[in-house]
Amino acid sequence: MILVFGGTTEGRMAAKELEESGSAFWYSTRGGEQQLTFHHGIPISGALDCEQIVSFCKDHEIRLLVDAAHPFASELHRNIAEAASSLKIPVIRFERIYPQRSGDIIWCRDFQDAVRRMRGVRRLLSTAGVQSIPKLRLLQDGGTEIFHRILDRDSSLELAARYGADRSHLCFYHQGEDEFEEIDKIDPDAILVKESGLSGGFLDKTNAAIRKGIKVFAIERPAMPDGFLTVNGPFGMRRMIEKLLPEFYPLHSGLTTGSCATAAAVAAVAALMERSHPASVDIVLPDRESITVETHFTDSSAYVVKDSGDDPDVTDKMEIHASVAKLDSNDIVIDGGEGVGRITLPGFDSLPGEAAINKGPRKMIEDNIRRLYPEQGFRVVISVPGGEEIAHRTFNPRLGIEGGISIIGVSGIIKPFSEEGFINSIRKCMDVAKASGQDRVVINSGAKSEKYLRNYYKDLPPQCFVQYGNKIGDTVRIAYELGFRKITLGIMLGKAVKLAAGNLDTHSSNVTMDRDFIAGLLDSCGCPDSVTSRAQSITLARELWDIVPQNRLQAFVNEVSSRCRNACLPLCPEAELTVLLIDDSGSIY
Repeated sequence: MILVFGGTTEGRMAAKELEESGSAFWYSTRGGEQQLTFHHGIPISGALDCEQIVSFCKDHEIRLLVDAAHPFASELHRNIAEAASSLKIPVIRFERIYPQRSGDIIWCRDFQDAVRRMRGVRRLLSTAGVQSIPKLRLLQDGGTEIFHRILDRDSSLELAARYGADRSHLCFYHQGEDEFEEIDKIDPDAILVKESGLSGGFLDKTNAAIRKGIKVFAIERPAMPDGFLTVNGPFGMRRMIEKLLPEFYPLHSGLTTGSCATAAAVAAVAALMERSHPASVDIVLPDRESITVETHFTDSSAYVVKDSGDDPDVTDKMEIHASVAKLDSNDIVIDGGEGVGRITLPGFDSLPGEAAINKGPRKMIEDNIRRLYPEQGFRVVISVPGGEEIAHRTFNPRLGIEGGISIIGVSGIIKPFSEEGFINSIRKCMDVAKASGQDRVVINSGAKSEKYLRNYYKDLPPQCFVQYGNKIGDTVRIAYELGFRKITLGIMLGKAVKLAAGNLDTHSSNVTMDRDFIAGLLDSCGCPDSVTSRAQSITLARELWDIVPQNRLQAFVNEVSSRCRNACLPLCPEAELTVLLIDDSGSIY
């Protein structure tokens, strides 16, 4: 069991990621103001000291702590550290993402240092929270007029009154308002902020003040206790939990080829520029979260062994290599080598003839190198030994990508059996279909049905046939969004009877064959009671081809096709939607 200390944006993110596991966990907040809806999490509220944390953990068999509390909750961090030490259990610190410290800001070690540095300020706007009111009393006694911006809630107002704050010197921020619109009204000489990170609105606050020529004093975030395992995003937290408590997530996550290529490139740059061969490197994902990736080296390249987790990815355990060379310019030039495919058709981020390295991974590679060497240019070549052979088991041949795999990944991470990843693959196939210039796309469930449909639409190029697997609704929607107004849905009977019932995702984990619904279909197309009765004992929907009387077969097909069409029409209201029902022998109705 896991105990999370939350009440913050990071706590919310941690809870969301833990919910995906399906396993129970505890979520602790001090005041209970943060309203979260849990399916597997168990909320508790009230401040806990070290002794109470220890007792709670023993009573509930807690094996891991996640500290996602506010960075300035120093007492709580110490209590968590002491409790973890006593219990001999690990602590994951879910840290905020912090921007680089700016020279435009006056940095203060703590409140005492800030008070000393702010002497002489005539009028101050403090955003350091209600707890800071007594800490600034000495400054106020010295003649500084202080306005405190606090949370607009009863507990904060009560505490401010207890600290003796003048109600006329309190101001509030409500979500959705323009940050610091009260500056013009208060006209402060300076503002005081905490180093609260991106999620705490640090840049919004400081940039708003700097733009108006107002001095900014910032209190540095306190150091965390030793021994915390620090992450700064939900994926890093999940990966850490998978390592420490492997059983908590039934399926484990992985890295995209884009993340592996990025880490390999960063390691190769380190080898070139610093003559070092790090066992791991940190890379920043598109959402600004950073993760650590294990790296290896050959004489001429750095590489990462692809970890797909429990996702059924054919590239799992492949080596993603990067070799780099310095350029005279400061450009970052990225190309593909052995095992990375080449684009031969339009419809991609890159032009035909270029390496199949998607826009997202290209940007990741460039951004991560620029972070380390902003002025130096490099040529980066990504290669995948064995990639050409493995590419035959991917969508690449259908997409006109020859000679290897693609380097892909929007988020940089792989969730096990990722629906998002599969839908992204459908979208990419649909992009290529659109770029072919044809006005019709033919969507189908897989290789078998596609073979029959290609023979039916002999004049259409292969790129116009897109497989939906079970994601019928998503595929129709994507086709319509991309402008297709002639859509053919080829479907075999097993999926057709599920779709006819209104199930746009026909995966067996979501919906099973409904024999009562099938009996209703048979009855509505005039089949005798004996046929309807037989349908109640079928194991597979395709058995219906044998039990529906020949003189009612076309009526049955019409009924199923019509209902399938009606289920999909709301997703493509202005399209010419054709439904073709396919039997096991390849006959098309």
